[in-house]
Amino acid sequence: MTEPENARLGARIRAYRNMRHMTVRALAIQAKASASFISQLERGQTSSSIGMLRRIASALGLTVADLFNEADEIGHRVVRREARPELHTAPGTRKFLISQRPLQNVEIYAAEFDPGSSTGDEPYTHGDSQEILLMLRGQVTLWLGPNGSTTAHVLKPGDSVEYRTSVPHRVLNECDETAEILWVVSPPTTSA
Repeated sequence: MTEPENARLGARIRAYRNMRHMTVRALAIQAKASASFISQLERGQTSSSIGMLRRIASALGLTVADLFNEADEIGHRVVRREARPELHTAPGTRKFLISQRPLQNVEIYAAEFDPGSSTGDEPYTHGDSQEILLMLRGQVTLWLGPNGSTTAHVLKPGDSVEYRTSVPHRVLNECDETAEILWVVSPPTTSA
């Protein structure tokens, strides 16, 4: 890469790191690099291997392509409903990432559950973060807790529930209309 390209890449890495409120040292530890290397890279004084860029991108919650996408604004971004990134989930459900990369302190998902659909046959966990489920439309049953001591919560529009992502949970739509949910998870977990 040329010096100007190194400088632009370094500036983007620094901007993403600052958005995540990470120190140079914290990024270096997560990317398995030295703090001085990260500092030099951010200032455009050195280049990096693809392997190292993958580790840096991963530590920032990005892909390598995100690091080079200069058309992507860092900061305010509008995501239209039809352009939401969709996560492939259980049949009859659609889950969309609302919060955009790089994930900072929160991740937000919108989901739609067709009648009879669920998050799956078994309760699941993901990390140990705070999760808030807000019912937007329809009705679902949220099952919380390990098998044998599970509690069922029937949720209607405007209802919300707060729990740890380490608590087994499952959502089921037993009604005749599509249900819409908003999930807020803080800090972001590895999967939701």
